[in-house]
Amino acid sequence: MPTIRSLSALEILDSRGRPTVKTTVELDSGAFGAASVPSGASTGRSEALELRDADPKRYQGLGCLRAVANVNGELNDSLAGRSFDQAALDRTMIELDGTASKARFGANALLSVSLAFARAVAAERKAPLYRQFAGIAGLTPRTLPRPTINLFSGGKHAGGQVPIQDVLIVPAAARTIAEVLELAYAVYRAAADLAKRRYGVRELTADEGGLAPPFASVEAMLQDAVGAIEAAGLRPGTDVALALDVASSHFYHRDGYHLGERKLDGSGMIAFLADLVERYPVVSLEDGLAEDDWSHWPQLHERLAGRTLILGDDLLCTNPERIRRAVSARAADALLLKVNQVGTLTEAAEAASLARAAGWQVTVSARSGETEDDWLADLSVGWNGDQIKVGSITQSERLAKYNRLLEIDRETGLGLVTWPQKAGNG
Repeated sequence: MPTIRSLSALEILDSRGRPTVKTTVELDSGAFGAASVPSGASTGRSEALELRDADPKRYQGLGCLRAVANVNGELNDSLAGRSFDQAALDRTMIELDGTASKARFGANALLSVSLAFARAVAAERKAPLYRQFAGIAGLTPRTLPRPTINLFSGGKHAGGQVPIQDVLIVPAAARTIAEVLELAYAVYRAAADLAKRRYGVRELTADEGGLAPPFASVEAMLQDAVGAIEAAGLRPGTDVALALDVASSHFYHRDGYHLGERKLDGSGMIAFLADLVERYPVVSLEDGLAEDDWSHWPQLHERLAGRTLILGDDLLCTNPERIRRAVSARAADALLLKVNQVGTLTEAAEAASLARAAGWQVTVSARSGETEDDWLADLSVGWNGDQIKVGSITQSERLAKYNRLLEIDRETGLGLVTWPQKAGNG
């Protein structure tokens, strides 16, 4: 097994200008690997703890020097000179932390070590990172994930001009990653032109690169998405479908869901979402209900199963316990996998395995605060993700992942996942 020589961490900045953690792991063989961890804005309450300094004099309390010190100090002292495989390393770090939420060292510290170790081992074996990830999960890469790409943003990603978080495009007709990006570019340019013409706004973007005009309503946001697809000379629901990240937890209160002037109870929210799926070519519906509205999630799934993916993000938090509960309740049929929600590669692999065993699809996702590190692309291929959700086709932290997928596509010749089979209504 590989032997760790040293760990070394550094505080760097993510795509929002906020601190995050980058760690380098060096092995006794001389091989080394470095990895940077992302950070979310739309976060579930059950996510592992991202350790911040809480010092108001630095980065409004968002500094990561404590997490960095944990890597450079106690984690390095405990792990250097010892031999591990991935599962043993992650298990040892979890035991050293000793908390359910990774609160002692910070999930950002633990994940940076977990990822950097995987990259170092891949370098030692002279293997591509996606094959190293596949080995960790006991898988063989068979397909490339189909990207779902941010077009329009609202919610916490764009100042809340509309309550739902993102409308994404799904290049359903594309056969390669290159074709995905060509279609996405055509629709994005058409959407930018539409936004300038209709709303008089410049091409300003949200956290993940989506355009953010001042839409009057959720319906207007979806209508403009369909209009952009058509303006690009493409067929909505055939060439390009839509996916929604509703992020309902952020406009849910004790008395219901607050959609602008409308207030809906759980049943009313389900009816609202079902109407959107009926009227627009929506093939994936993420966090349609609040993360703890367990009584209504099974009803949502029963209403729309087979017509669109019922995708859990805040509901599940890549947390095996919550996934088991959702499987038992028939509350969803797809997992949004965010490795930093749980804290180590081994735990994330368990989450993905549970979803697969239930017959679910898996969407491998980036976060709103990303770096130019491209490991997510390799993870999505190594773990046979059905979809990958990176963001828009602007901003270097997003493009790094897409460009890495282009490289993997060329190297492997793997085909894209054949989803969606039916892209819904146009």
